[in-house]
Amino acid sequence: MGVDNRRPRGVNLTVTAPIETTGAEAEAQPEAVLSGVKKSQIEGRSLSQIAWMRFKRDKVAMAGGIVVVCLVLMAVLSKPIQWVFGLDPNKFNQDLIDPALLAPKGGWGGMSWDHPLGVDPQYGRDMLARIIDGSWVSLLVAGGATLLSVVIGTVLGIIAGYYGGWIDSVISRLMDTFLAFPLLLFAISISASVQDGFFGLDGLPLRICVLIFVIGFFSWPYIGRIVRAQTMTLRRREFIEASTSLGARGPYILFRELLPNLVAPILVYSTLIIPTNILFEAALSFLGVGIAPPQASWGGMLSNAVDLYTADPQYMFVPGLAIFITVLAFNLLGDGLRDALDPRSK
Repeated sequence: MGVDNRRPRGVNLTVTAPIETTGAEAEAQPEAVLSGVKKSQIEGRSLSQIAWMRFKRDKVAMAGGIVVVCLVLMAVLSKPIQWVFGLDPNKFNQDLIDPALLAPKGGWGGMSWDHPLGVDPQYGRDMLARIIDGSWVSLLVAGGATLLSVVIGTVLGIIAGYYGGWIDSVISRLMDTFLAFPLLLFAISISASVQDGFFGLDGLPLRICVLIFVIGFFSWPYIGRIVRAQTMTLRRREFIEASTSLGARGPYILFRELLPNLVAPILVYSTLIIPTNILFEAALSFLGVGIAPPQASWGGMLSNAVDLYTADPQYMFVPGLAIFITVLAFNLLGDGLRDALDPRSK
């Protein structure tokens, strides 16, 4: 019996055979597939974007950063804030003081709607106004001293780490000499000796400049040692050898090749040294060689509160809490930046 190869009516048969593709067509297929994927899913991220993503995931560091931003804004806008809300940090309100007890009338240091943080037990001055007015002094001194120490320490540290030899020896011994100074006693002696005037300055501008100079000029070896150690590690890297082989000279390598790679540790150290300088300024004001009255300062308020602590404990608590929050916020921000900028962190 033969096989019937006739096709039934109404049925269409389709035969498909494998199609060979050329090399160009095979390479074009993955590109066609990737074209359907969102660009954001395959786009690479820069180091700054990766650091920002890490920093955002650290909620504690974000909270510290927000507090720092608020404190800086309060310090910068302290005078407009006082003008808008009618705050006067030096206005006496003797009617709010009990002369028999030498303490504010009412509980909690005289807290009220008109004086949310109470008043001082001496003259009845508004504590909230004095905290706001003292914020710009503390942050200006701490920020200026940090900037001065970072500039000096970075320049000398990068020079010592890159050149080495006798230059490194001289700068290192200079660091050791500055670290041997009793900074607190030296700051007290300088501040006390220039109170009457110096370089045409007097009063509050003189005291602020002296504090910035003393704190910043004698604390640069700390950042200098960090920058020196990092520079000694980076100078053996391939990109430095490539720049040298192409004829780049020392200043170009120092400030165009090495310095950009040192921004991360310098930034982290700066955020960690600012709270230390805030405490140092408060200590000098506490010892009577810092900011002089009637200008409000957090350290000066603590100094005045020592003799009045038994009559009004809140007078010490308010400026102490302001210093505590500021120092804690900067420390949390510095820790978060250190973790975010560390390439070895996960």
